Amino acid sequence: MAVVVTGIGVVLPGATHVNEFWQDVRDGNSRLGFLTRCTPGRTGVRVAGELRDFDHRKFLPELSEKFASRYTRDALAAMSAVEEARRDAGLGTGEIDPRRLSLLASSSRGPLAWIGEVLSAGEGPADDSVRDGAADGSVRVGPGRVGPADRSVRDELAADPAGAQERYFGDSGAMLRGMPGAPATLSAIYGDIRGLVTTLSSACVGGHHAIGIGADLIRAGSADAVVVLGYEFPLTPLVFESFTAMGSGVLSAESADPRRAIRPYTRDREGFAFGEGAVALCLEREDHARARGATGYARVLAHRALNEATHPFGMDMSGEVTASAVREALDDAGRAPADVDWFCGHGTATPKNDVAESRMLGALYPGLPRSAWPPLSSVKPVHGHLLGATGLVNAAATALALHHQCLCATANYADAEPDPECDHDHVGEGARPGRVDLAVSLAFAIGSQTSVLALGAV
Repeated sequence: MAVVVTGIGVVLPGATHVNEFWQDVRDGNSRLGFLTRCTPGRTGVRVAGELRDFDHRKFLPELSEKFASRYTRDALAAMSAVEEARRDAGLGTGEIDPRRLSLLASSSRGPLAWIGEVLSAGEGPADDSVRDGAADGSVRVGPGRVGPADRSVRDELAADPAGAQERYFGDSGAMLRGMPGAPATLSAIYGDIRGLVTTLSSACVGGHHAIGIGADLIRAGSADAVVVLGYEFPLTPLVFESFTAMGSGVLSAESADPRRAIRPYTRDREGFAFGEGAVALCLEREDHARARGATGYARVLAHRALNEATHPFGMDMSGEVTASAVREALDDAGRAPADVDWFCGHGTATPKNDVAESRMLGALYPGLPRSAWPPLSSVKPVHGHLLGATGLVNAAATALALHHQCLCATANYADAEPDPECDHDHVGEGARPGRVDLAVSLAFAIGSQTSVLALGAV
């Protein structure tokens, strides 16, 4: 049973419409900038893809302010992406039996902003000098409790203890704010989605997992359509501290030009920058879509996920494991490696990830010169790394590349020196029009996880 992507909804830095998103990932137009909303603390993090000037009312006109005021920013963004995907698909409440519509979400860490607020509002360590942080308001994270990154919540508690306690801990909204699955369930309630609704947490492969499971639901006859959603809002000192603790080469230290913070496959790459936002895709049974006049962006051909079951922070550096997963996915789709026109890489600009992807191509195409390998791009430099949502960013970019018959550029590659191991075709010159019939999206995650998603042109 064929499954197609019929709708794409995005709430991302610089893009709240599928056409805006496509223009940015196609051309490698980076939306990274200097961090403004969050104190970086001692980490030195200065660059991120920030979602600015977001107004949920544009996307959720029927949501009362009474309820909206109780929802977190990440929930409102996720709900908006879901509604935008359904609007783009033309899959309104009158177009589908709500019992035949499901929603699967992916987020690696859930409501981080709310957690940070609660930690800030609670008791800090006994030593006020640690609790208050440095003079610049930085946060200190250690084996004890965590002091606030900004003092707004604590000031609110001091000024109006009863009111602040009610807002952060006592009202009914607090229960929702603390649940990782709340954005999915709230989206389902708002959009009258009555099928399976759940949230996965599989780090950076979670978006792929949601697509794979969603397609399986449709093929099994359990749903006519599934909305898959990825959301992540990691711009908090807690996350910055945890990633910088892993050492150099993970988070980019670029401070002169934010747009150049992520430089995949280059000799001088130094890691990624975070992004925030939400992405949703509508997956639909193809005959159901065609019956209502929809064609879709791309077909979901196959998904393969595996756990290497080795070191939680490691990945196969031979390329053989990922190559085997690609072969298996292509075999499921009835295709072969020679048929692949483009790889949308994970491309984090970290030392191991980029090299592992290049070695995967070497293992997948043994005996072929690098010049004969299919192109492999990364869209990470555009919106940053969205962790649990990044697989859906990649999938959306891949579906649109197939739809528009144009490969996405790898930003910041053309004017840099390639890593010698990654010196092959990364579409560094900019958007590349041409025949695209089969594309593969790659994802890797902490926890020894690898994921491969094969999409085909409609």
